[in-house]
Amino acid sequence: MTNILGDMTPSRFLDQHWQRVPLLVRGALRDLTTAMTSADLIDLAMDADVESRIIAHHGADSRWEMRQGPFLRDDFRSMPEVDWTLLVQAVDLWVPRTRSILQHFDFLPPWRLDDIMASYAVEGGSVGPHFDQYDVFLLQVEGRRRWQIGAACPPDSALLADCDLSLLADFRPQQEWLLEPGDMLYLPPRIAHWGVAETPCITYSVGFRSPTLADMLGDLAIELSAQGNVEHYFDPRLTPEMAGTTIHQAFVEQAKRQLHDLIDDDALIAEWFARFMTAAKYPSLVDRTGERRAARINGRRYQNGDDLD
Repeated sequence: MTNILGDMTPSRFLDQHWQRVPLLVRGALRDLTTAMTSADLIDLAMDADVESRIIAHHGADSRWEMRQGPFLRDDFRSMPEVDWTLLVQAVDLWVPRTRSILQHFDFLPPWRLDDIMASYAVEGGSVGPHFDQYDVFLLQVEGRRRWQIGAACPPDSALLADCDLSLLADFRPQQEWLLEPGDMLYLPPRIAHWGVAETPCITYSVGFRSPTLADMLGDLAIELSAQGNVEHYFDPRLTPEMAGTTIHQAFVEQAKRQLHDLIDDDALIAEWFARFMTAAKYPSLVDRTGERRAARINGRRYQNGDDLD
């Protein structure tokens, strides 16, 4: 099997690049037998169950516009020849044969995978300068896309005002690469980047899920409640001086200690974490047997091994 990291070993990649430094790999995967066409992606974007978006840049007034699917055929017929992108989420769910791409990432835990997003962009198409909170491998499938890479962004980076997208207000590129079919770019979380199609092109984004800690705590709280946990807060040893309207630091320390003790259970956390990190991204699309539904797009059913032609 082709090493998608080129001449770099998985151990070296994980040690030097994973969640640290971007990496460009020329010719990472040239023979993409699972590649989809723009027509395939447009068909998927017309299905109500498929998550899709169109992002357009109006150069005359520097305005960005995002529209959510599902779309109609006429929506695409009315699009201009330049400066827009179609994004389709979870093509690995809808078109199972695309999942074979994931075998090239066997040096990473499979449960960390989020999905494969496919984007089709006309010339000048882009989603704007931004950063993601997760690791992503950008695999160029068709055409050419120019990527500009900036510095790591703090969570409170300034964003464009009056914009539906979370785009950076001040993007300063430090590196620039032109990707051609088969090339791949790895980007760690929070690295500023901006990709612009130089020709009509298709790019696969293999993303790895990274939930917020707040979401994790919220889900853990639901798990504890479901298990019937009835532990309640109780005070530290009180003194008359602690009766004021200002909350004494001892109360804060007590709450912190009790919460820590509540979750200081390796078996509990291990079971919850496994369930949380492997939960289906689209639970409504999983039938009672746990099998993912195949997609019905314009009368065609896409199943394992089926062609899209």
